[in-house]
Amino acid sequence: MLSVAEAKQRILADLPVMPVVQVGLNEALGRVLGEDLAARTTQPPLAMSAMDGYAVRAQDIATVPVTLDIIEEIAAGHTASKPVASGQAARIFTGAPLPAGTDTIIIQEDTTRDGDRVTITETVEAGHYVRPAGLDFAAGDRLLKAGKQLTARDIGLAAAMNLPWLPVRRRPRVALLTTGDEIVMPGEPLGPAQIISTNNFALAGLVEATGGEPLTLGIARDNEASLRTLAAAAEGTDLLVTTGGASVGDHDLVQSALTKVGLSLDFWRIAMRPGKPLMFGRFGAVPLIGLPGNPVSAMVCAVLFLQPALRAMLAVSGGAEPVHTAILGRDLPANDRRQDYLRATLTIGDDGEPIATPAQRQDSSMFATLAAAGCLVVRAPSAPPAKAGSRVEIIPLGGGSQNV
Repeated sequence: MLSVAEAKQRILADLPVMPVVQVGLNEALGRVLGEDLAARTTQPPLAMSAMDGYAVRAQDIATVPVTLDIIEEIAAGHTASKPVASGQAARIFTGAPLPAGTDTIIIQEDTTRDGDRVTITETVEAGHYVRPAGLDFAAGDRLLKAGKQLTARDIGLAAAMNLPWLPVRRRPRVALLTTGDEIVMPGEPLGPAQIISTNNFALAGLVEATGGEPLTLGIARDNEASLRTLAAAAEGTDLLVTTGGASVGDHDLVQSALTKVGLSLDFWRIAMRPGKPLMFGRFGAVPLIGLPGNPVSAMVCAVLFLQPALRAMLAVSGGAEPVHTAILGRDLPANDRRQDYLRATLTIGDDGEPIATPAQRQDSSMFATLAAAGCLVVRAPSAPPAKAGSRVEIIPLGGGSQNV
């Protein structure tokens, strides 16, 4: 059996990178940039007032009180009609450009106005309450890098950079195929030996949250004809994900049925729990990840293998995944030869440290336990017993797309 690390390496080495497409700003949230982006404008383009007040020359207010002549008013979106000379001032509002000859803003609270004259009662240094041209960025500055998954803040920055269209990676089209006679859709009549389909919906959400486009092919029954017919619809997609039938039992038909029509298998067993019967290969030209049928096993494997695969196809930057740790909330026995991923709640202790407490029962059919979990506690093969209070490696389970 392969280790988790080797299996992940082999999957990531055999995936296509999505081409670059152009999208508008309103369609760019969560998308991955395909190219570096440079600002097309300088922000702010001119020296601007940061407050309502009066634009003056700093040398004129070195000694106060001093009275100056008001020569005009300048609102945001308008420019001065004439320069300000010594002994003069311009009434100015937040966001308006400074008139020529001025270098300082005196806020209105530090003045007394009488008609067309204003008395300055406080002195300040040159540049006070002035936003110089290019304070934020200058034209040509490369502010957004290829591989960045765009957040709401990034979208705002791109707009400020005067970029109405953004080059992003096309979303990977991920075909999802569930297998099994025992599976029925939510809301359909449920036989005594049948269960509700979980995997298609959970995996579709995971694919979408990671930046892909899920395409549900349906439920293939436990016969070769049904499986081949539905799998054929994956042609032209970027990745085929099957759930169930990845083992070699009499009713596990994915390998046997698809091998006869173009499946080239790389591996199908991983030294992990849950998720040992994980499969990877190519179905014709389409990469295939075969996940276990048990819903918890399928989702744990999706977190470990499918999400990194999608990020690789999107060329998401960030390097190696960070290692997260937490304080163990209860004692654990020694582990066997498989790497274990325990569903655990995640709380914060009085000292601010995260505490991961694995559920007492870790059966791979218990989806409610997975839904309530905040992380997976990672147990290495042959790990010795662990005491509550010791530090353990965890994989946080996020709440969805983090694009703010």
